[in-house]
Amino acid sequence: MKFFIDTANLAHIKEAQDLGVLDGVTTNPSLMAKEGISGKDNVLRHYKAICDLVEGDVSAEVIATDYEGMIREGEELAELDDKIVVKIPMIKDGIKALKYFSNRGIKTNCTLVFSAGQALLAAKAGATYVSPFIGRLDDISFDGMDLIDQIRVIYDNYEFETQILAASVRHPIHIIKCAEIGADVMTGPLSAMLALLKHPLTDSGLATFLADHAKSNQ
Repeated sequence: MKFFIDTANLAHIKEAQDLGVLDGVTTNPSLMAKEGISGKDNVLRHYKAICDLVEGDVSAEVIATDYEGMIREGEELAELDDKIVVKIPMIKDGIKALKYFSNRGIKTNCTLVFSAGQALLAAKAGATYVSPFIGRLDDISFDGMDLIDQIRVIYDNYEFETQILAASVRHPIHIIKCAEIGADVMTGPLSAMLALLKHPLTDSGLATFLADHAKSNQ
């Protein structure tokens, strides 16, 4: 499973990259705003800075919600760097835009997916990635993992090449469950990745080893 980090924070991206397990980055307008990045030129420069940091795909989201606007913004984003994946919302004109970009060999990420039907449409339109938001489903008392499982079955049934990018990942259990089901990618915060490192028996075991070593070398 690929590990993407869901942030626009360059320090967090670099830390994940230095860890040696980072495969890509996803961003959105909310994450850009969280870092205080505003204005078209500043946003484009920041996307380029992210691309310069990482080796994998970088999802950059369009703001427009009409077909022509999404095409215009998406083409501009794609020109920034070969790593850019144009992030398109799951709406009617978004499906049309996914098909347009797919026909031209431009990578896409269909975002704000909350049902298997939406994921099926995205795959039919040729999306490179589809992003089901599991955390947000959990927030309204639906099991986000059930959606990942449904999409995995559908995509396997018809051998769709679209990759399942589990988004809105909140914690390490989300990551483990996605890996068990067979999500192709997960995207989440640095904290969720680092939490995979933690286990009390690892901590206590290491403390014992170090204490025993210290005693034997006095």
